[in-house]
Amino acid sequence: MSTMNWNEMGLLKPLVDKLAASDINEPTVIQADAIPVLLEGKDVSARSQTGTGKTLAYLLPMLQQLKPSSKAVQGVILAPTQELAMQIVRVAESYAEPLGLRVQQLIGGAALKRQVEKLKLHPQLVIGTPGRIHELLKLRKLKLHDVRSVVIDEADQVFELGSTREVEAILFAMGSERQIAFFSATYPDQMARFEGRWMNDPIRIQIAPQHRVSETIENYFLVSDKRDKTDTARRLLRLLNPKSALLFLNATDNIANWESKLSYEGFNVETLYGDADKQRRSATLARFRDGRCQLLLATDVAARGLDIEGLPLVIQLDPAVDADHYVHRAGRTGRMGKSGTVVSIVTPQELFIMDKFRKQLGIELPEKAMYRGKLTTPEEARNASATSRSSKPDKSEFASAAKKPVSREAAAPVERDNVRNEPKARIGVADTQKAAVSRAPKQPSAAKQKQEKQRDKKNKGAPKWLKAKREENEKQD
Repeated sequence: MSTMNWNEMGLLKPLVDKLAASDINEPTVIQADAIPVLLEGKDVSARSQTGTGKTLAYLLPMLQQLKPSSKAVQGVILAPTQELAMQIVRVAESYAEPLGLRVQQLIGGAALKRQVEKLKLHPQLVIGTPGRIHELLKLRKLKLHDVRSVVIDEADQVFELGSTREVEAILFAMGSERQIAFFSATYPDQMARFEGRWMNDPIRIQIAPQHRVSETIENYFLVSDKRDKTDTARRLLRLLNPKSALLFLNATDNIANWESKLSYEGFNVETLYGDADKQRRSATLARFRDGRCQLLLATDVAARGLDIEGLPLVIQLDPAVDADHYVHRAGRTGRMGKSGTVVSIVTPQELFIMDKFRKQLGIELPEKAMYRGKLTTPEEARNASATSRSSKPDKSEFASAAKKPVSREAAAPVERDNVRNEPKARIGVADTQKAAVSRAPKQPSAAKQKQEKQRDKKNKGAPKWLKAKREENEKQD
């Protein structure tokens, strides 16, 4: 936390009072560094790990510089996803109210006609996705020439999603004196190119780059064959029993399969992905935030920048595609200094990815195993399993004892005469075998068998009187 307070930054009293009412008494490091610079009107490129309060870092100075008396759009905030844009809208409306400012959301998936009607209310700040704002701009339903401040949140993702051309068209529609700010948790190489193209002597703010993943987050991974991942996830969820958990997948195609399997196991599951319509995505997030569903299956695009208050667990059913994506996934938990857990479930072929993240992010990323309802190291699990097996009786000993030949004396115990103490006569094994042979039916000779076979062949199909006559002749012979 910063030693500077809100008043020392030069914020207006209504904003300071609103912060106090929200129990936000001290600024975070990114807020203390960014707010004074933005209030001076300078361009800013800020990088800070997720969950450090970036939204208020750019929102408070922007709201303070807007004029409530003007009917023109003066501020624009761009976000990569509908969910993040709506999240920013909720925060902006809360802090804009005491200043008498109007905020309008312009996101894809919502009714275009309704948004056009609401623009007639003359909002001073619009927040939305690049695609919808660009669409309204082309339809000449939105005018941006009076804009003096623009922020691109999760800037790396905005440009990565192919919105570069739309963002540039939006920036071209603004006045040349506008202030620009980029905020993100990661800083890919392309960011420098966009800074040079659109910013004037930007101030770069990088907060603790050596700790890109919050130190309050516990990171570890489990190894599982691909076919066993569902069972591994089930066991992990039963073991940890979180009140809620965000589960990441890399491909939208796998979401329905995972949803059906986890639902079958008795979990309350919802899904969040880019192809779903805006109403469904909004309702899903509302249920997850309210605790009406325990698990949320999502892709990186849908969950980018989401702030789920108090989220304790993130599970990566597929490993992140790179270190930056790991940072953003991990940032959904452990926000604002709270504790959290990130678990990756990987196959043996994906172990090298964990080694790469460990080196690139400088984090502890150990392997763990589940054994008898506890999380432990793989070595301890193997040793405990081996000890358990050795403590059990060896079934092979019983099997060998059963197969051991028994002597004739042991098999046939000798009865002794009570007077003379001598063994009584008993039938030996050889005698028993002879008696068995004598009782067995005698087998006919080969000649006799041949004769009977020829007789049966002749009698086949013959009438009964003829068969009887032949048998009588054979007896006489």
